[in-house]
Amino acid sequence: SKTNLYLTEADQFSARNYKPLPVVLERGEGVWVWDVDGNRYLDMLSAYSALNQGHRHPAIMAAAAEQMEKLTLTSRAFHNDQMGPFVRELCEATGYEKALPMNTGAEAVETAIKAVRKWGYQVKGVPEGKAEIIVCENNFHGRTTTVVGFSSEDQYREGFGPFTPGFVLVPYGDIDAFEAAVTANTVGFLVEPLQGEGGVVVPPEGYLRRTAEVCRERRIAFMGDEIQTGLGRTGRLFCCEWEDVRPDVLIVGKALGGGVYPVSAAIADAEIMDVFQPGDHGSTFGGNPLGAAIGRASLRVILEERLSERSDELGAWFAGRLREIDSPHVEEIRGRGLMIGVVIKESSGTARPFCEALQARGMLAKETHHQVIRFAPPLTIDRETLEDALVDIEAVLTD
Repeated sequence: SKTNLYLTEADQFSARNYKPLPVVLERGEGVWVWDVDGNRYLDMLSAYSALNQGHRHPAIMAAAAEQMEKLTLTSRAFHNDQMGPFVRELCEATGYEKALPMNTGAEAVETAIKAVRKWGYQVKGVPEGKAEIIVCENNFHGRTTTVVGFSSEDQYREGFGPFTPGFVLVPYGDIDAFEAAVTANTVGFLVEPLQGEGGVVVPPEGYLRRTAEVCRERRIAFMGDEIQTGLGRTGRLFCCEWEDVRPDVLIVGKALGGGVYPVSAAIADAEIMDVFQPGDHGSTFGGNPLGAAIGRASLRVILEERLSERSDELGAWFAGRLREIDSPHVEEIRGRGLMIGVVIKESSGTARPFCEALQARGMLAKETHHQVIRFAPPLTIDRETLEDALVDIEAVLTD
């Protein structure tokens, strides 16, 4: 088969920093992908939620093609006619005053960290070099050296130190632990409203609301990392909306590029964003005309096609159907919207063999945190397709 040729080549010439399922994809459309041997699969991962709009959404592809005919890159040394409209539309959709466009999610997180630290020094008055940002155990905010330094996952850190100081780790979902960690030097609280890579972990009811209140009382910037949970994935435009929380800094990426191109942003009001002066921070590709045009179209599709509402309705129905499956292997089903984790009992082994069994039946899902099968299809999926998928899922979970 062609597949083995590609797998051998990748194995020989690529760093082995991933352990993908042994499938080599060459084409995608909507919720479907095809491998080099012509087999069709249902995509239940959506590139970690970067494909909320589905593969090659016609409106996003058209915007990309149109922009590629005109102008793709200017750098930030000059203005382009797409970035202004993009940041305006982003601010209008999210309700903030300013947006700083970047490329990858990790860059947006780094941007938020820099903004909040500088705000802590210049506006809040924390002594230089003393700023602290509280983060949660089991977090995933990216792969840069700063970000892995405050991961609680040993493998993400091992061999990559020394690490950036100034981060305080507390258990996720524990309000008391959060309050106990706050000091006069705390400038920010960086949190995922639902931990995706951590295993689709939903915090206790009221956790986000209460920590946001403490942040307001103690003048701490609440930094919502909505890179994976945002833009409709959890049944709201942003997952923080489930508890009526408005982050001081909103961090977005993944689906902002519609699965076509990396587009991310840190979004905040002027009080925080105005700490940046020319030369403080930047990116050659951030806000480039191609990325901005794609970002505009990606955002428009989510809003116009009401993908948040679709995710809410379909997700609630799908999770309910999953809970009806009588499986000896399943510990619990958790998540929000179309971000659902099926937790496999440790006595049944890891989630990997279940994902391999699903692949054999034409469905691509990827395990996270060893025990969790994550189901996160494009938000454009329809109920009939999920009905069909449930047949295969039930077969695999009850085998």
